Amino acid sequence: MADLNWLGIEWHEGPAYQSQRRELYLNAWRNLRDAGHIYPCIRSRSDVARAALAPHEEDPIFPIEWRTPAEEGLGCLEPRGTNWRFRVPDGESIAFQDGHYGAITRTASRDFGDFLVWNRDDIPAYELAVVVDDLAMGITEVVRGADLLTSTARQILIYRALDAQPPAFFHCSLLLDKDGRRLAKRNAGLSLRALRAQGYSPEEVITQTKAFSI
Repeated sequence: MADLNWLGIEWHEGPAYQSQRRELYLNAWRNLRDAGHIYPCIRSRSDVARAALAPHEEDPIFPIEWRTPAEEGLGCLEPRGTNWRFRVPDGESIAFQDGHYGAITRTASRDFGDFLVWNRDDIPAYELAVVVDDLAMGITEVVRGADLLTSTARQILIYRALDAQPPAFFHCSLLLDKDGRRLAKRNAGLSLRALRAQGYSPEEVITQTKAFSI
């Protein structure tokens, strides 16, 4: 928050802490369970990666034959102890209008498969948590990186399953280094804190960001 303030970014409310919102996530989990949209799954991320046709893929698709019948989860009172996955509508095209890229389409079971909504360590997964948070806070516009375009298709399915209207989306182009790689910690991408410590001014950071964007 201090780094964002230094850069000149301000906000009018929050922050909201996910650790204090567990009951909201549980209510969404119960609704999805009762409607048969999710199912318990013993398979780990490593299992899915090993089973993928292209193991090098960052997001391998969950094999359809590993699905658990939805009714097996109806007797579960809590999600803890196992993974829970969302059953995607095989072959359906999920389309949305992005504020930057225009018309976007992702096809279920081809571009993405059954995805996690709750982890076995009893923590809601990203896809479920962000949908619940945005609904609870009345978010109408979401701005984030282009690497989450496929996640948006997944989240639209959750919005639909919860009988809720998704917000408008705007996906920004990613920042790349001189070799065309996405800026990230593993590629020595620098945080605001690191740039600040090196003596950069907010104006210089903003100028450099514009130079590296695509």
